[in-house]
Amino acid sequence: MCFPCCLCVSTSEVVVVERLGKFDRMLPAGLGIVCCPWEQVSGSVSFRVQQLNVRVETKSKDNVFLTAVVSIQYQVIREKVYQAFYSLTNTRQQITAHVYDVMRSQLPTMDLDTIFETKEELAVAVKNALTETMNEYGYQILQALITDIDPDQRVKQAMNEINSAKRLKYAVAERAEGQKILQVKSAEAEAEAKYLSGVGVAKQRKAIVDGLRTSIVDFSDGVKGASSKDVMDLLLLTQYFDCVRDVGSAKHCKTTFVPSGNSAGAGMRNSLLVADAAKLS
Repeated sequence: MCFPCCLCVSTSEVVVVERLGKFDRMLPAGLGIVCCPWEQVSGSVSFRVQQLNVRVETKSKDNVFLTAVVSIQYQVIREKVYQAFYSLTNTRQQITAHVYDVMRSQLPTMDLDTIFETKEELAVAVKNALTETMNEYGYQILQALITDIDPDQRVKQAMNEINSAKRLKYAVAERAEGQKILQVKSAEAEAEAKYLSGVGVAKQRKAIVDGLRTSIVDFSDGVKGASSKDVMDLLLLTQYFDCVRDVGSAKHCKTTFVPSGNSAGAGMRNSLLVADAAKLS
């Protein structure tokens, strides 16, 4: 005698019905009927995308222990519901074992820096290995993502210190280059200033010489019997008095010693002439 039993199947799921312990049919989403006690619901299979996070602890080629987190996104193939339900006892444990196998065979062949650089290649290797195996059991692997690579805390501190040292070295080099540029520009400016100062002094001395020459010519023409030597003596004496006046009128000058006597001017003149003769010789 059979008693019909009604049940509701959720969207994106199918219910596996067995008759007397043997697979009979799949009930799709909606209202389903099972004949009790000859038929029974053995279980359900979801077509939703599922995610499994696997933490793998291993070491790199340069003997750095690290923990990698691999996220596997998988889904049941609609055409292979029978294999997905009856082939595996624990699907998540099967996927975890394959992830362990791939990661622990790949990571020990790479340095830590290479692992961070080739994270995408590792994820592709995990996905390919799982796809080849799990497809036979009715599961398709949608994505394999390496979401985290976490070395030992001391290793991370050492890496940060190395990076900090490199940046400090770069900063010191840039600062030194900046100081070099400042010194070069300062030296160029100083050289240019000295050059312009020398040009100014040369023009000043040329103007003084031209003025003296004009004064000597005018004085010789205006005073009869005056020789060039007399004119030079007069000019030197005039410059001497101008120098004494300038020194005495300076703000920081408190006392000025002026030689006295009849021969003071002559002595000054002779000293200047001797000095000038020494330069010429």
